[in-house]
Amino acid sequence: MVYKITFTPLNYTGWNSLSHLSAEVKRLQAKKILVVTDPTLIKIGLTTQAIQPLLDANYSIELYSEVAAEPSLALAEKLVAYTRQHKFDMIIGIGGGSALDLSKLAGVLAVHEGFVADYLNLTGTKKILHKGIPTILIPTTSGTGSEVTNIAVLTLENTKDVVTHDYLLPDVAIIDPALTVSLPPNITAATGIDALTHAIEAYISRNASPISDALAIQAIRLITQSIRTAVADGSNQEARTNMSYGSYLAGLAFFNAGVAGVHALAYPLGGQFHVPHGESNAVLLPYVMGYIRQSCEKRMKDIYEIMGFHTAYLSQEEASYRCVEELQKIVKDVNIPSTLREFNIPEEALKQLTAAALEQKRILARSPMALLTKDIFTIYQSAFNGIITENK
Repeated sequence: MVYKITFTPLNYTGWNSLSHLSAEVKRLQAKKILVVTDPTLIKIGLTTQAIQPLLDANYSIELYSEVAAEPSLALAEKLVAYTRQHKFDMIIGIGGGSALDLSKLAGVLAVHEGFVADYLNLTGTKKILHKGIPTILIPTTSGTGSEVTNIAVLTLENTKDVVTHDYLLPDVAIIDPALTVSLPPNITAATGIDALTHAIEAYISRNASPISDALAIQAIRLITQSIRTAVADGSNQEARTNMSYGSYLAGLAFFNAGVAGVHALAYPLGGQFHVPHGESNAVLLPYVMGYIRQSCEKRMKDIYEIMGFHTAYLSQEEASYRCVEELQKIVKDVNIPSTLREFNIPEEALKQLTAAALEQKRILARSPMALLTKDIFTIYQSAFNGIITENK
């Protein structure tokens, strides 16, 4: 068996790794830099703190803060047009997954023709042919993994779609847990469960490999041992560091093995009801895993053991049930709603959500169990009612 394994060209991780930013900007010979960042980060001073050494060195820097959670196609089109017009020679993305995804798109499509819509996975007709301008990505959350993947996710009218190509990988990723200390508990929770979902889905993916398994296993271990503390006490340096490493490893794991059913069903929640991506994954995670449990019992027993529980005297079946229960407990403990009903999603919307999820064929293909229309509808119904349902 031959596995293709891809990583970002250069990564800095660990507390105060941001100190390497200036040297990398110099190495990449940038002169005119666009910094894409979240407006909240500008307001609290985190963006300025991050780029202060570049300001002191008199680089030409422009801030672009038209960034929103679950970025729309229109938002991406506007940024790409702006980047083309002003001819920047570097993009630095600072923020959560939205800022990083938009930065990747702008960096690559700045040297291409046409609209962003032309490059979408589901409906686009154009191909990415050229490497873009140099890009440095700096996450301020521990969750999305965008800084180490070749995917940019955009919100459409009824669902989400992606632009994906290895040229979207940044030239440099800087993952500094010190930047996550100011993250509020609710975002710490949502992004943390997002990262956990990446690791779990990578581990059970049909495309899993020994390499992605190793990354996913350590990510699951770090995140499940630290997420409750990080949510309860954001100043805890050990918990923040573990979440940062866990998110990074989960990103590498799912980049190489892919995500599956949870993400396929989560995308329509964001597209149709604007539920934040991390919360969409969190609310669905136990229900999807409960439904497909029989197709991956051995791996779920592994996950339960990785989370710190003894399994020597448990059958695969019993351990897999307990794994689902623990996932429910984690979501509850970090105060994320546990049903679609709590997100004000009407029951009559479940059919249209199902139809939209079925379009995510690229993602669904990685599920260890084939998810057909009835399966997806049943999972949504379970998540609406708050009752784990098993495939019979």
